Amino acid sequence: MENVRVSVVIPAKNEALTIRDIIKEAKKYAFEVLVIDGNSQDDTRKIAEQEGAKVFQDAGKGKGVAVRLGIEKAQGDIIVFIDADGSHDPRDIPKLVIPIVPKDEADMVIASRGKGGSDELQGDIDKCTRQLGSEIIVLIINLRWKQRLTDVQNGFRAIRASVAKSLNLKENITTIEQEMVMKALKKGLRISEVPSHEYERKYGTSVIILKKVWFRYIYSFIKNLL
Repeated sequence: MENVRVSVVIPAKNEALTIRDIIKEAKKYAFEVLVIDGNSQDDTRKIAEQEGAKVFQDAGKGKGVAVRLGIEKAQGDIIVFIDADGSHDPRDIPKLVIPIVPKDEADMVIASRGKGGSDELQGDIDKCTRQLGSEIIVLIINLRWKQRLTDVQNGFRAIRASVAKSLNLKENITTIEQEMVMKALKKGLRISEVPSHEYERKYGTSVIILKKVWFRYIYSFIKNLL
């Protein structure tokens, strides 16, 4: 990874309890770390600046807005997206980057919970429903584009910056992750996966409330599938 510039983009909102550790670890593998702050009401922005991250304020409309702003602001050759809640392990960043550069085997690499396991997709009805929905979506994507993917919705992923900037992403919420995959496949780009475990977030609760976003997931999926 010495000859490639990696931009790590961290969408964050009210993650003051975890953001410092994420930035510190991500800096070991990055040319730059960008924190996209969704109008945090705690010290997320202050801590990120203390740790030397480039901090940008988004419109506060959702993760998709942060991802799109991160793509716009990133100056590296590869962009790695990682959540700020401690559910992803920054030490997996090299595993995501190497298949792109230097191996040139992929244009996007997803950290697969299907291969690495997840503490966040089991334990109650809501999590079970999310997992079932994710399985259906990935199955249809695989059939549509003749892939063998196991996870298209995990936000922990790496992508060539030039590819990310060419996709014309539109989604404002977490649906941007499946949008990114489908638009890349439409362009005939190469997507691969590496195993990565998703840990239960250390503090707080998930901001994804299924009953509020399920329609948007279905609409976004159908729109980008066609």
